[in-house]
Amino acid sequence: MPDRSSCRETKAGFFVYVGERNGKTNRPFGRRRFIFDLKDKRIILTGASGSLGRQIREELTALGARVCATDLDAGMAEDAGSGDDGGMSRILDVTDQGQWDECLAAVASTWGGVDALVNNAAIASSKVPIDERDPADFARILDVNLQGPFLGTRAVIPYLGDKGGSIVNIASVAGVAQAEDADAAYAASKAGLLALTRSTAAQQAHRNIRCNAIAPGPVASALVSAIYDTPEKLARRLTRVPLGRMAEPRDVSASVAFLISDRAAYLNGVTIGVDGGAAIQ
Repeated sequence: MPDRSSCRETKAGFFVYVGERNGKTNRPFGRRRFIFDLKDKRIILTGASGSLGRQIREELTALGARVCATDLDAGMAEDAGSGDDGGMSRILDVTDQGQWDECLAAVASTWGGVDALVNNAAIASSKVPIDERDPADFARILDVNLQGPFLGTRAVIPYLGDKGGSIVNIASVAGVAQAEDADAAYAASKAGLLALTRSTAAQQAHRNIRCNAIAPGPVASALVSAIYDTPEKLARRLTRVPLGRMAEPRDVSASVAFLISDRAAYLNGVTIGVDGGAAIQ
């Protein structure tokens, strides 16, 4: 590992090694960057107005990507997509196939194509016993958290085409483990999203379309606040996280950027657990 004196910090907070290596047994290659960037990648991000969505957008744009920030609310979408970074914003109800088609067509027309999709939009509620859960509420959570990514994946594949690209699904540790801590509807939606990730990865690999997932533990966000809506609930939840804290949005966004980057070109169908060790409890 190079020491920090031989590195410089990028505005995204990463360190880049810029030293020289010239050895008798190694072909000289001069300056080498031990980092990735997302220069000129065209990315669609759902749920862009929340704290996690905003951090993901900031991370991606800092690394050179152009991001189409989408959200259900017009004002929130416009606010999330504001900034002098070459991005754009769109209103998008992820449960509406027609809006997905319009969004993809607009992005491709403006930017000449699409390189990646981040399915981040989700809804949740505090834990409700299964025998008390309203079936309409259960269906709504699955509609946004599972049907939404399915519709987005279905819509983006023709635009990624045979040139390939990346789809990143934001799932949850609730879809992997610790079922007693999660609402059944939310856990089911995220477990289904992980299955969708694997199926998409297997079916689209021949086109060089990679599909991976991130399964965060509790993230400091409005979504988690809705689930753990009292200090007692949150404190009890964190006893099940070995690191003893919630994830910060930047803990998740770094993994999103990596999975989209060419450095992850051989990762397909995997789930990265950004959960402080919760899944091993």
